[in-house]
Amino acid sequence: MKKTPPAKNISEYLKSVPPGMRPVLRQLRATIRAAAPDAEEGISYRIPVFKLHGPLVFFAAFEDHCSLFVPSKALVASFKKELKGYHAVGATIHFTPDHPLPSSLVRKIVRARIALNMGRASRGKR
Repeated sequence: MKKTPPAKNISEYLKSVPPGMRPVLRQLRATIRAAAPDAEEGISYRIPVFKLHGPLVFFAAFEDHCSLFVPSKALVASFKKELKGYHAVGATIHFTPDHPLPSSLVRKIVRARIALNMGRASRGKR
């Protein structure tokens, strides 16, 4: 069986996911981009990542769901009420195309990650 090479960028990644997952992931990408316009897009661990003074969030499509990976279990836990109705475990939030994460919540999560990363970066410069 021939393995497909990893995507070189998020656009390539999105072309490789099942068609039913693409619209929700395109919207997620746009929401993250709007919340973090200075973030760098990339691929890490074979999935999309946004970075600004370190990773902000990752996302991926799977056979029956999508995931938003937030490199902070504590941050995900702090959104417990807003994540009611979603499967959130540790630093991972699962959702489906028919029950996507609200853009307002994604913006809050991304902005909180920016604040964490900026705080870490400023402490490192002292």
